[in-house]
Amino acid sequence: MDTDARATLRVLTLNVLAPANPDWEARAALLLRTVPALRVDVAAFQEVPVGDGGAFLRELVGHDVHVAVHDAPDGRGVGAALVARWPLRDVEQVDQVVTKRPDLLPWLGSVLADVDTPLGTVTFAHHKPTWELDREGERLQQAVRLVDALARRPAASATVVLGDFDATPDAASMRFLRGREPVGGRSTYHQDCWETVHGDEPGHTFSPANPLVAAGQVATALPRRIDHVLVAGGAFGPALDVVDCRRVLDRPVQGVWASDHCGVLADLALPGHAPGAWAPGATAGEGAGSR
Repeated sequence: MDTDARATLRVLTLNVLAPANPDWEARAALLLRTVPALRVDVAAFQEVPVGDGGAFLRELVGHDVHVAVHDAPDGRGVGAALVARWPLRDVEQVDQVVTKRPDLLPWLGSVLADVDTPLGTVTFAHHKPTWELDREGERLQQAVRLVDALARRPAASATVVLGDFDATPDAASMRFLRGREPVGGRSTYHQDCWETVHGDEPGHTFSPANPLVAAGQVATALPRRIDHVLVAGGAFGPALDVVDCRRVLDRPVQGVWASDHCGVLADLALPGHAPGAWAPGATAGEGAGSR
């Protein structure tokens, strides 16, 4: 039985697969039945209707929300959005166009905002880089731009980065973000919520096992984990504990798949004691010693 009684912050990233794609009516009905029950506090949505003044997003989350839309939805009013139960402060749009091409994703970019949560002020970054499989070099440049933008902001109690990264955990952009590989002598650290809870379990969020993937444009690609929730940290680890992390909408309901992506849901909490400090009352006999 779970005895963790700490206050938690629930965050979600979900690519809902735009309404122009197959089975939208049935998929939207499933989304609107399922997502509100998750009781999400902060969410990053991609390929979502945003041209209706936030009406669909409010219905999708199940309560009134504060919304920051990525700068450029498409001509059908579809784009990406960061939504929160509480007001979004100091919203910043980070330009992620690193190469000029005519086929760029309209909502390419990162949106940063501060949110005053029960766990303190948290900076959230909804990151949506280049999607193409053969453009990891662009995604790495975009990850560096994101980290630079975060570094310029006033310090918050914690930082959470989430979204559809279109990059697997072993990709160059993710290795950089997760502190596994420096770029130009620079490094950073963000803890992967899925890895924290599930270790090396695959946790695929985009797989041809889903008929919407199998019938789509990248049906021959390998199953991948490309949707992520990351918690920033420093020398002693992240400022928030990952209490739980799981996939949602990862199977059909009465034959209906909600999207070609699974969502990733994470519950975060304040740690029992601050990173970089010993727990109160710790003694040498309880493991105190050099690192």
